[in-house]
Order: sequence, then C-alpha cells, then structure tokens
Amino acid sequence: MRHFHPLIITGLLASTMALTACSSSPTGRQQVLLFSNQDMSQLGAQSFEELKKQEKINTAPKTNQYVQCVANTLTSKLNPRNGFSQWEVVVFDSDQVNAFALPGGKIGVYTGLLDVANNQDQLASVIGHEIGHVMAEHSNERLSRTQLANVGLQLSSMAISGTEYYDAAMAGLGLGVQYGVLMPYGRAQESESDIIGLRLMAEAGFNPNESITLWQNMNKASGGNQPPELLSTHPSHATRIGDLKAEIGRLPAYNAPHPQCQL
Repeated sequence: MRHFHPLIITGLLASTMALTACSSSPTGRQQVLLFSNQDMSQLGAQSFEELKKQEKINTAPKTNQYVQCVANTLTSKLNPRNGFSQWEVVVFDSDQVNAFALPGGKIGVYTGLLDVANNQDQLASVIGHEIGHVMAEHSNERLSRTQLANVGLQLSSMAISGTEYYDAAMAGLGLGVQYGVLMPYGRAQESESDIIGLRLMAEAGFNPNESITLWQNMNKASGGNQPPELLSTHPSHATRIGDLKAEIGRLPAYNAPHPQCQL
C-alpha cells in the first residue's frame, strides 16, 4: 500500500471539500460553505446567549420598539431560512456605533449607533447590511476557510468557550474582539452586504438614498481617522459611498409603503 505524507493527505482533503461545497452568494459570488445551516444557527444562537450575559441590555420601551420596528419591517421581506424560524432583536446599552446579525436570526444593535443613524432609513441601512451577512452566509464562508486550513476542526469544539478554537469561531462570526471593537468582515463581504442590504431596505419601503447620508455621518463620526483602504478590511467611506450610489441607480421600483418607525 502506498503511504502519503500527512500534508499531502491534508491537501487532498481540503481540495475534495472545496469541490463538494461550492456555492453562490445572493450576488453570484462563488463561495465554499462546509457547514450546515443547522450547525451555523446553533453556533450563532450560542454566541448570542453569551453576548447577552456579557453586555448590558437596553430595556427602554421606546428605543426597543423603534429598533424592533425597523428590523421587523426588513425581515418581513425575507423568505424563511433553514436553521431558525424567527429573528430575535436585542438592543445593547453601549456607546459603540455598531450592530451585527448572526446565523440563527440574531440581531444586535448598540445604542451608540442611534446617535449616528439619525432616522429609520439610516438605521435600516445598517441593519439591512448586517442581515446581508447572514443572507450571504459570510460566517459560514469564513469558518469554512478556517476549516480548510485546519482539516479536522469540528464546529462543535469551536463553539465551546475556553477552547483553543473559540477565538476562531468568534472571528468567523464577526464577533472576535480586537482592540475593543467587533472584528470586521473582509472587504468583498462588506461590499456584498452593502448591496444586499440596500436591495432589502428598498424592497421594505425605506429610502435607499439615506444609506449615503448614513455613511457620510459615519465619516464625520470617525473624525477622518479611518485607515487607508489597503490597510483596512472595510472599503473606505468614499469607495463605499460611490458603490452605493451606483447600486441605487440600478434598483428597480418597489411599491412598499414608507415605514413609520419613530424614536
């Protein structure tokens, strides 16, 4: 019997997995997805429960009603997804100008975002973008890349807090902590989520032009401290705004009424 070097076997396994798990994102980009919707939903739900224990949850009725209104209006336009039956939205009391969405239908919004997203349409731009990460299975894609680099890594072990794989799982979900902020997705994934989120907010009746204003607000809030585009995993604000303007020009006409979510 012929014996292969372990590295060769690893390479063969990785190639086989890549060939058998190819998929296309909502924008047609090719992806490698190795994990099931059920596995990803379970990981997202577990991570969300951990976050709810660690972060302060905002209980102000008016704030929660407002965020829920925007999120529910967006998710009402989505088809049911495998792995979960409904979306859960939690508002976290924090100065962070951020939001996220996880596999399993988990959405988190930080109150600091409400100081920058000045109206329902701008908030819909952010939440729609985060939902876009879930729709495009970006967490699965990132964890699959980790799997291909570490053949034999099990998703169940990654979800266990305190294991050597926990940080990899959190990074794959976009939740790894680095310098006190949520780790971003890659530029290709960020740009793709911008497009998906823009289409979703327009279909739900929100004004897509407000996404431009939102990122102009983000630029002001950053005080011009964003790193050069080549040194950042996010597109630059100027690139992002230019891409959004181009995509807005390609949007079809939607007939949904303008939502009435007020803070």
